[in-house]
Amino acid sequence: MTVSRYEGTMTARVKSPVVPAGTDRRFFTGLAVAVALSVFAGFAPTYYLKGLYGTPALSPFLHFHGMLFTSWILLFVTQTTLVAARRTDLHRRLGVVGALLAVGMLVVGTAVAVAAAKRGQVPGLQPPLEFLAVPLGGLAIFAVLVAMGLYNRRKRDSHKRLMMLATIVTAGAGLDRLLFPTGVLAFSSLPLNTLTSMSLTAVFLSACFLYDLITRGRVHSAFLWGGISVMAWAYATREFIGGTATWLSFAGWLTR
Repeated sequence: MTVSRYEGTMTARVKSPVVPAGTDRRFFTGLAVAVALSVFAGFAPTYYLKGLYGTPALSPFLHFHGMLFTSWILLFVTQTTLVAARRTDLHRRLGVVGALLAVGMLVVGTAVAVAAAKRGQVPGLQPPLEFLAVPLGGLAIFAVLVAMGLYNRRKRDSHKRLMMLATIVTAGAGLDRLLFPTGVLAFSSLPLNTLTSMSLTAVFLSACFLYDLITRGRVHSAFLWGGISVMAWAYATREFIGGTATWLSFAGWLTR
């Protein structure tokens, strides 16, 4: 009796289950819409519906800042919708617009954050220079995620997850404002601090993780390591980096 030389040596390759394209499209489109609605709710009293709330007027530059970041959210919803409609040709063309928009967001977002620190107009109890690490840190991780997403644009599973994470990061300011006195989630038992702020972001990240676990049996590496990085970096900028002598010296130089 002869035994094949392959017997006993081959190991079964564990492959990820094939997720129906429609399932992926529904999830990413639905989550994009959920992020957009959360941002709208967070900024409604001070931006989108400020006329109804009677909040202070904004400078033209702040309006421009709001327009840029709103455009990113709307563009992402549009991009996920185009993929769902199988219009990947338009999706790729708009990708160029998205890359240019991201650059504009980084420049304008940095200018707005620095100007707010100069005026001392920051939320919470942190000193302005210390708090400056939070918005600039968010812009930094946004830049990394977008750059990685564009680099992996031919790897669809990685690309769409990285861009989703980048969009969740941009929603951070809107999620924080859900907890402000004028926010829709503003309760005396739910103050704005590191824990509550990160918890709202974690809700969206948990949805990403759960989706992959249910449909793929494991969390895709882009969601896993990207999501961990987002949370770790957010915690670091809020609790450690902002209070260091190195950061305070740098922030002082920025705001001179």
